[in-house]
Amino acid sequence: MSTQPKYATQGATHRRTESAILEGTKSLISQFGLSNISMIEIADESEVSRATLYNHYRDKNAVISALIAAEVEHMVALANKAGTPADALEALSLYISADLALAAMRIHDQGTLTSLLAHADHPLYLEIARCLYGATKSEPGTGIAMRWLIGQVMQPLSAKQSREQAELLVDRTLF
Repeated sequence: MSTQPKYATQGATHRRTESAILEGTKSLISQFGLSNISMIEIADESEVSRATLYNHYRDKNAVISALIAAEVEHMVALANKAGTPADALEALSLYISADLALAAMRIHDQGTLTSLLAHADHPLYLEIARCLYGATKSEPGTGIAMRWLIGQVMQPLSAKQSREQAELLVDRTLF
């Protein structure tokens, strides 16, 4: 018999299921773009029943919102683990530039991607800005870094370019 309370294991199962749904969704977006997937395909790719999917998320927009929130949380953690401001910017740049879901959206969903990037008052946008401010300690530097990163969503950089430009931003702009 388990020594954990019944609800602790239910919570863990709930988190694993949501994680599987988000991973499955990102995988589908990477292959087909956002506009070309359905809730049925998300359930199939995530290996959950449709009922389970709908118990967790009311519709595709809710799944996408949760996926974006998880991605932002991951990006903030990456930046916070970095040693220097240049390291933080480089880590974010590399993550954005290598993301296969963003690559597919550049092909299939340019309008949606542009619209998502235009919401500077969105709480998740502000969360990334706060993270960058923690690294830069500069409001103007934060704004410049945010615009630099947003540009990479549409025009990714190589690893070398990411490092060079991150260092340049820190050396010439942020401090």
